[in-house]
Amino acid sequence: MTDKLTVSVLGTGIMGAAMARNLVRAGHTVRAWNRTRAKAEPLAADGAYVADTPAEAVESADTVLTVLYDGPATLETMRRAAPALRRGTAWAQSTTAGLEGVAELAGFAREHGLHFYDAPVLGTRQPAEAGRLTVLAAGPAEGRDKVTPVFDAVGARTVWTGEDGTAGSATRLKLVANSWVLAATAAAGETLALAEALDVAPDGFFDLIAGGPLDMGYLRAKAALILDGKLSPAQFAVTTAAKDARLIVRAGEQHGVRLDVAAASAERLERAAARGHGDEDMAAAYHASFDEPTT
Repeated sequence: MTDKLTVSVLGTGIMGAAMARNLVRAGHTVRAWNRTRAKAEPLAADGAYVADTPAEAVESADTVLTVLYDGPATLETMRRAAPALRRGTAWAQSTTAGLEGVAELAGFAREHGLHFYDAPVLGTRQPAEAGRLTVLAAGPAEGRDKVTPVFDAVGARTVWTGEDGTAGSATRLKLVANSWVLAATAAAGETLALAEALDVAPDGFFDLIAGGPLDMGYLRAKAALILDGKLSPAQFAVTTAAKDARLIVRAGEQHGVRLDVAAASAERLERAAARGHGDEDMAAAYHASFDEPTT
C-alpha cells in the first residue's frame, strides 16, 4: 500500500480545511483549492500548497478529495479540474450530494476514467479538526490503496458499504444518519423554546431525564450551544443543514416515503437562515420557534 500520497482537496470550508490539515499532519502532500482563495490561504502555513484553480490543484494528484457544498458545486468544480485529471486517479467524493447528485458525479467519473469512491463523512467541526470523523465509503477494491490512507488521516473509523461507489450506498446511509441528527437537533431546540415560553428552567428538565432512557449526550451538547450563546463558530451550519434536510425529503419522495419531520426541519432551518442565523450552528434553528421581533 502507498503510504504517502499527493492529495488534492477541493473545498476548504469547515470540514475541508480540517481534513486538509490532518492530511498534512499524516505526511501527505496536499494541494488545496477553494472558490474563495482567502479561505484556503491559512493552509499554506500548515504546509499545504494553495492552488488558484481546480485544474492546478489536481495536477499530479494520486487522490482527489472533494468537500464542497453540494452536488452541483462539486460537478462544476470537477469539470473545471478535468483538463488536468489523469485517468485512474482515485476520487473520494465527501460532499452530501443526495441520490441524484451522486449519480451525476459517478457519471462524470466514468467519463474520465476515475476510480470513484462515494465517501461522505459523519461528524462536525470538532471531530473533523481532531481527525475523528466516521467515513462512510463505497468503491472498488482496485484503487483503495489511494484512498485508505486518506480516510485513515481524516477519520477514526471507515465503514465500507459496498464496492460500487456509483450505486450511492454510502450516501444512502449518510442521508439516513443525517435524518436522525436533524430530527434530534430540531427537537432539542423546540424543547428549550417551550421551556422558555412556559417559564420552566432548562436544568429542571435535564434533571428530570438524567440517567434515563430519554437522556442523550447529543441533546445536552446542542442545548449547551443554545443556552451558552456559543452558536458561532458553527459545528455544522444552518444553511448546510437545510440543504441536507431537503435532500433527505427528496430521497423519501423518490422512494414513496413521506418524511414530515425532515420537511419541517428544513422549513425551520430555512426560516432561521432568513433571520440571519445561516452561518451559525444548526442548533440556531431554535430561533425559528419565536416570532420575529418587531421594530
